Amino acid sequence: MNVPMLDLSEQYEQLKPEIMRVLDEVMRSSRFILGDYVKKLEADIAAYSRAKHGIGCGNGSDAIHIALQAAGVGPGDEVITTAFTFFATAGSIARAGAKPVFVDIDPVTFNIDPAQIEAAVTEKTKAIIPVHLYGQMADMEAIAAIAKRHGLVVIEDAAQAIGAKYNGKCVGELGTAATYSFFPTKNLGAYGDGGMIITNDDELAEKCRVIRVHGSKPKYYHHVLGYNSRLDEMQAAILSVKFPHLDRWTEQRRKQAATYTRLLEEAVGDLVVTPKEVDGRYHVFHQYTIRAPKRDELQAFLKEQGIATMVYYPLPLHLQPVFASLGYKEGQLPEAEKAAKEALSLPMFPELKEEQQQYVVEKIAEFYRHSA
Repeated sequence: MNVPMLDLSEQYEQLKPEIMRVLDEVMRSSRFILGDYVKKLEADIAAYSRAKHGIGCGNGSDAIHIALQAAGVGPGDEVITTAFTFFATAGSIARAGAKPVFVDIDPVTFNIDPAQIEAAVTEKTKAIIPVHLYGQMADMEAIAAIAKRHGLVVIEDAAQAIGAKYNGKCVGELGTAATYSFFPTKNLGAYGDGGMIITNDDELAEKCRVIRVHGSKPKYYHHVLGYNSRLDEMQAAILSVKFPHLDRWTEQRRKQAATYTRLLEEAVGDLVVTPKEVDGRYHVFHQYTIRAPKRDELQAFLKEQGIATMVYYPLPLHLQPVFASLGYKEGQLPEAEKAAKEALSLPMFPELKEEQQQYVVEKIAEFYRHSA
């Protein structure tokens, strides 16, 4: 049996007539830049997140960068973030001219550990970027309290967490702003790049809108240095078709996660560590990520059996060569480094079949029986 990491073909076939209709509508309208579908999606995603503003942009990385610039983060500033996430989080900080300051993670959730944040605050600290990794929100009440004590901006990197909740609060409700990615693999994915900033801050929202169009307001008059990062009208039209299905897809992911956990516990006991949904959190399972002994060998074995898996992420950010000048050394952030050696994400998408999950777990159990 072949089990892909992600298969979007079945979803596309189900939505194809409606997708073709809206794409034809865009083509006939000839409104390709910041048209009606972008405006509609901005309003819909903002309302879904209980936010006043949605600002569509070119991708999730730009969303973080634009939000930082709009919040006044720049050269000489420091931004605290997690060492265990995709590069875009720290890359956006550096592109804004600021210094990324990495702290360790909570080993249970893989998210930034609030207990480590306060010690990292200096007089140069301007912002905190928590990342809601794999679809579960970080401890936002603790992070918001730290930010309030020190007068810091909080930009939530929610690229993997649209629809997630923290004690009933949506992404963005406890921070200054939050950013989404619509990369094709995301829970709400376009057929290309796309991103969005959401916020309840009127002034920040207006600055984001100006920055995404070369810093121009009114048109051809430039008071700030922005750049070209607009959500494409075609992608917004596609996302408008997919968006009404998001909650249903999320519930399917949650059911699949529960199935994985049950099957793994029956097959291998506590040999692998399954994801934990913390009390008060609503996990949207962008990824189903286990901690696995002999992770690399297990991944290679599963590949031989036709099962795709992914390692998110094999090298923590503080050890990335591009950040060598920051002076971090191996051993400084042990939980992030440990996670990088153990984390393995299993196939996860709404159309995944239970028999595929059973096959995945059977092969995991087979590997550990033979490698004991």
